[in-house]
Amino acid sequence: MNSSTGTTRVRLRIEVWIVLGLSLGQSAVYAVVQLLDKLTRAPLAQGTSTLNAAQSTREYFDLTYQLLGIIFALVPVALVLYLLWQPGQSAFQQLGFTLRRPGRDFLWGLGLAAVIGIPSLGLYAVGRALGITTEIIPSALNTYWWTVPVLVLSALRHAIVEEVIVVGYLLERFGRFGWPAVAAVLTSSLLRGSYHLYQGFGPFVGNFLMGLIFCWIYRRFGRLTPLVVAHALLDVAAFVGGPALGFG
Repeated sequence: MNSSTGTTRVRLRIEVWIVLGLSLGQSAVYAVVQLLDKLTRAPLAQGTSTLNAAQSTREYFDLTYQLLGIIFALVPVALVLYLLWQPGQSAFQQLGFTLRRPGRDFLWGLGLAAVIGIPSLGLYAVGRALGITTEIIPSALNTYWWTVPVLVLSALRHAIVEEVIVVGYLLERFGRFGWPAVAAVLTSSLLRGSYHLYQGFGPFVGNFLMGLIFCWIYRRFGRLTPLVVAHALLDVAAFVGGPALGFG
């Protein structure tokens, strides 16, 4: 390895740490602290995890806060796309995050959502029974005309942020580090699980397994769009139909 290549890898490693510090790496640190907080307060089964909380008792201020949260959460995604952009090929093309074949991508996403979503419900129930998973409250928003649209946007936000950064960006950068595929996939999947630790150990395991599946599919087919579709559908179902699915 020449000095130029070594310098490039060092710069890329610093870049990755900065991106994660601004996004899901930061979420992972908070999730660990929140888990420790819950464990030292009471048995984990007595804890709760609220995914979409109200930010104000005043309707239109709450709407404003919700939309601002969604918009600013996407800024690290914009940064990642900028960093991946190359002359002659956009980052969207590199990641397969395009609308070039919407029908096929949607069907793939729908199938993935079914394959992952149904076992996830069982894993949640088992985790609750074993006392290793908190009660998950998908939405604590007040009921307004905008509640469901905001929950859908929130689901789409989570899907885009997680799949673009944890799968598309990290696997590309890990490849440039010269990491073996197994190490790259395991690290990406462990990160996905870690920022769900505030929900308990069951969601950590479930999201780690989801990460393994998503990384394998992405490496096999090079398309991020089906993963974003699948993730968004899972979150929409949970956020909007949570009580009917056994959450909250």
